[in-house]
Amino acid sequence: MQIERRTAIILFAMVIIFWGLNWPVVKVLVSLMPPLWSACLRCLIAAVTVLVVQCLTGNFVIPDKRDIAVILVIGILNMAVGPALMAVGVQFIPAGRSAVLGYTTPLWVAPGAWFFLHETLTARKITGIVIGLCGVIVLCNPFAVDFGNSDVLLGYALLLLNAFSWAIAILCIRAHVWFSTPFQLIFWQTLLAASLLAVAAFIREGPPSFAVTSELVMLLAYCGIPATALAFWAMTVINASLPAVTTSLGVLAAPIVGIVGSAVFLGEGIDLQLIISAGLIIGGIALGAVERGH
Repeated sequence: MQIERRTAIILFAMVIIFWGLNWPVVKVLVSLMPPLWSACLRCLIAAVTVLVVQCLTGNFVIPDKRDIAVILVIGILNMAVGPALMAVGVQFIPAGRSAVLGYTTPLWVAPGAWFFLHETLTARKITGIVIGLCGVIVLCNPFAVDFGNSDVLLGYALLLLNAFSWAIAILCIRAHVWFSTPFQLIFWQTLLAASLLAVAAFIREGPPSFAVTSELVMLLAYCGIPATALAFWAMTVINASLPAVTTSLGVLAAPIVGIVGSAVFLGEGIDLQLIISAGLIIGGIALGAVERGH
């Protein structure tokens, strides 16, 4: 399902804001409950929300067998593996830095889009990707990583794996021929993710045990509705409407939102390193994601 470029860009901007702010939200959330259970409930809330809306609007469908592959890809990689890796990894890394690590996706998408989807890598896009990733490197500052701290290394590894799983999903979504709409399939994707995460949470963290407070409910509602139900549906449409390299580079704007949100809501500092990195990332997006003539 494809939409007009202008509509796709508007949806993309909304997703960037939702996902950027989701990092400080998840940082607080995993301090109140186990990370895998938080990811599970996030997907469960999204599934229930989407099911209600689908029933009210007549969009509930039994998926066509030809859409099973994309349900599995999005449900497993985007909605189960990604949020789980994010929830665990953000425990050990500041939320702003975690947001950047989680969006190194272009490193994997660019060669994949060229090799599997035969998308052209213009000099403009390559330069934009290089500049954007330079911004990521500046922000991560590898020389400052405490390699003796196993938790920090685990956090870095999990967040980079999150980016890799996203890259695979982006390529698969871009290549898929849709028989039902992305909105009609999102219930099945979130239900699959919630089921897988529930099993993983029981095995890893045991039965759910946490205090239900108004703060916890609000945080889960944000993660489940705008940051999951709406955002994942929008991204399936966006990925079907814009080139894979453009979308993967464009989401590098989400860490900027995450950095600002983390500074405002969590008190994380913004120093010269962050400013330089933000400039490089935004410059890379402007150069590589915006084609001449548009």
